[in-house]
Amino acid sequence: MGIQPEARAVTTGPKHHFFGYYDKSPWDSTGRYMLGMETSFMDRSPTGDDPAVIGLIDLEDGNRWIPLDETRAWHWQQGAMLQWLPNAPDRLVIYNQKRRDEFISIIRDIKSGETRTLPRAIYAVSPDGRSAITLNFARLHRTRPGYGYPGGRDPWAGELEPGEDGLYWMDLATGDSRLIISIAQMAQTNRKHRMKGCVHWFNHLQFNPDGTRFIFLHRWRTEDWKIRDTRFYTANPDGTDIYCLNDDDMTSHFDWYSPQKALAWARRHGRGDHYYMFTDRTEEIEPVGEGILTTDGHCSFSPDRRWLLTDTYPDREHKRTLILYDMVEKRRVDLGRFLSPPVPFNEIRCDLHPRWSRDGRQVCFDSVHEGSRQMYVVDVGEK
Repeated sequence: MGIQPEARAVTTGPKHHFFGYYDKSPWDSTGRYMLGMETSFMDRSPTGDDPAVIGLIDLEDGNRWIPLDETRAWHWQQGAMLQWLPNAPDRLVIYNQKRRDEFISIIRDIKSGETRTLPRAIYAVSPDGRSAITLNFARLHRTRPGYGYPGGRDPWAGELEPGEDGLYWMDLATGDSRLIISIAQMAQTNRKHRMKGCVHWFNHLQFNPDGTRFIFLHRWRTEDWKIRDTRFYTANPDGTDIYCLNDDDMTSHFDWYSPQKALAWARRHGRGDHYYMFTDRTEEIEPVGEGILTTDGHCSFSPDRRWLLTDTYPDREHKRTLILYDMVEKRRVDLGRFLSPPVPFNEIRCDLHPRWSRDGRQVCFDSVHEGSRQMYVVDVGEK
C-alpha cells in the first residue's frame, strides 16, 4: 500500500458520534448499516442523567442517521456495549440501559421495533449470541473512572474485595444469571504483598472465537493510584478452569487470535513491554512485531487473521497513528495520523479504537481530528 487511503467521515455534526470499543464490529451482516451513538457534548464525562442516542448509519442512503433509542448507561471508552447479536446480525442489537439506579440491557429488533429487557447490563456476548459474561458497572465506574457507568447502586461499594460480587454469566434468552468468579476468590489467589489495602475489580472481558473460553483482567490499586497492577486470566464460561496467562504487573489491550491463542500488550519480567502471543493453559509465549510495533494500542485481527489492526496514543504532535501489521510478512502499514488535542482529564479522551468490517476490507474508527467526535471509515481491501 504505497499511498495512504482516505479516511472519510460517515457521521457529521453538529452532534457528536462514536461507536466505542475496538473488539466489536459496528457493521451489520449485510454491510448496509453501522451502529453508532450520538451525544450533544464531548468535553466532559457523562452523568447518570445524560442521554446518548443509539442509532444506525444507513451507508446506502447518504449515511443517513436513524435514531433507535436513548440510553443513560454509557461512557466515552466503550459506549453502551452496543453491538449486533451474533445469532441475528442483520436484525437484533443489544446495548446497556439504566433503569432507576440499576443497569440492565435491551435487545432490540431494528426492523419491528420490538424490544426485550434483560436484568443485567452486558459486557461480552458469546459468539453464538446465547449468553453473556458481565460485571458490576457501578463498581467499575468507581474503581476505573471512564469505563463504568455513573448513577448506579453498588451494594459492595465499601468492600475492597467482596465475595458476593465479581463476574456473572447471563442467559440472553431467559435473563437467568449467576456469579461465576468472585472478586475475593481472585484476590486470594496467589496473593501478593502489594495487594494490602487495595481495592480490587475486574475489567475487559472477551470470549474466544468458539465460545469455549473467555479472557478477563483482575486489577487492584491503592486509593492514591501509586500501586496499580493487573493479572491476565482465561476461564471457561461457567467460571471453572481459571488459568493465569500473565502475572508480571501489567497487561493492557488484547484480542484472541484463535480459540487457543491470544495477543496482548503486556510486561514480561526480563523481556520488557511488547505485544506477546500467549497460548492458553500453557507457558508458551512469543513476541509479535518486535521492533516494529513498539507501543500499546487497541489491537484486533482481521477476519482471516492475516492482519493485525492497532493504533497508538498521542505522540509529541498530539497525533494518533492507525496501523496495520502483516502477521505473515512481518511488515507494518501506517494508514494515517490523526490529531487528538489534549483534554482536561483522561477519561474523556477520544481513542481511535479501530474495528474491522465483517469482510475485512474496511476499518472504522472514532476521531476528533476535524473538531468534533465522529466516526470514520478507511478502505483497506488493497493492502
